[in-house]
Amino acid sequence: MALSLLPHWWGRSIFEIDPAALARRGITLLLADLDNTLVPYGVPGPTAEVRAWKEALAAAGVTLFILSNNRHPQRPERFANALGTPFLGHAGKPKPGGFYRAMEQIGCTPEHTAIVGDQIFTDILGGRNAGVLTLLVEPIRLAGNPGRYLRYAAEWPFRILAKRRSRPL
Repeated sequence: MALSLLPHWWGRSIFEIDPAALARRGITLLLADLDNTLVPYGVPGPTAEVRAWKEALAAAGVTLFILSNNRHPQRPERFANALGTPFLGHAGKPKPGGFYRAMEQIGCTPEHTAIVGDQIFTDILGGRNAGVLTLLVEPIRLAGNPGRYLRYAAEWPFRILAKRRSRPL
């Protein structure tokens, strides 16, 4: 498999992802990064907008599954329980093992799975490694950890290309 750091689709936020468009593509499982994808770092629970989006996904036949690299298992567990979604914490992205465990838990194949995340070197690379549709969103908020600035700076050229090449779902 060729290494690719470019997502299949790019958008400003998860709210630009049309659940019906995912369903039309045959997607029945949407893996989602938690921090800076669904909510900013440190926000303990889902917002009303995230809850509504999750319900729209469910209405379209798409299961939302939180796939997080968070090293504190309580964080994704609490968030997922509050949202009523399955989850896998400390997933080890970009290694494909966490992706496969999530798909196995739901009974889904890569052809029917997508990942949405804000980081190219974990979410997008991991999704590409697992053979799933990759959706890149802009990080919600960069403030805080200086390491995030460095990581996003290294991703900048790939983000520019992703924006230029992105097509509708």
